[in-house]
Amino acid sequence: MDRWMGLMPDYYRDIREFEELMKTLGEEARLLEIEKERLLNNQFVLSSDEGAIKRRETELGIQSDPNQESLDFRKKRIINRYSTKPPFTIRYLQERLDYLIGRGRANASVDPQDFVLKVRTKINDASVFREVEHTVHSIKPANLVYHQETSLQDGIGIGEHIYMTPIRRLTKLGSWKVGRTPFAERGKEVLVK
Repeated sequence: MDRWMGLMPDYYRDIREFEELMKTLGEEARLLEIEKERLLNNQFVLSSDEGAIKRRETELGIQSDPNQESLDFRKKRIINRYSTKPPFTIRYLQERLDYLIGRGRANASVDPQDFVLKVRTKINDASVFREVEHTVHSIKPANLVYHQETSLQDGIGIGEHIYMTPIRRLTKLGSWKVGRTPFAERGKEVLVK
């Protein structure tokens, strides 16, 4: 308030209405500075807030799920979409994959004889997988076939057990009275192996 009162002529200084106006002006100026800072931050993807990221995703046609995807990943995806410009090489694709999922977690290779682009990845997040797929499809030439090889380091255990259930027959052939006596009686299941 003192800053703004200093800008007023002396004959307004002791008037209560002008003192209140200067308090209000001071608060409005503070809010304006906050909004200017937010606007400046939203000019750049890495410092953008949630609203600016949502606006950019709409512009790029990205359907995001804020409940499943972190804000950091959404920023990475936008930067990835902005930076996929020709010319495209296998080295460029490898750099994009390293940027998206981390160095050493993906390997891109081309078989020129069979016209096959192979991408081996270790991804366990569906949204990252979709972004990798979008990146590969936007970069690969039309004459190459895309072959995705995704692997996770999980083990599968297989075990077998043999159970035996004895069945005791209660009737003889031709003497069974339907509905009165059971045909057979099942015993208790026993683990053999």
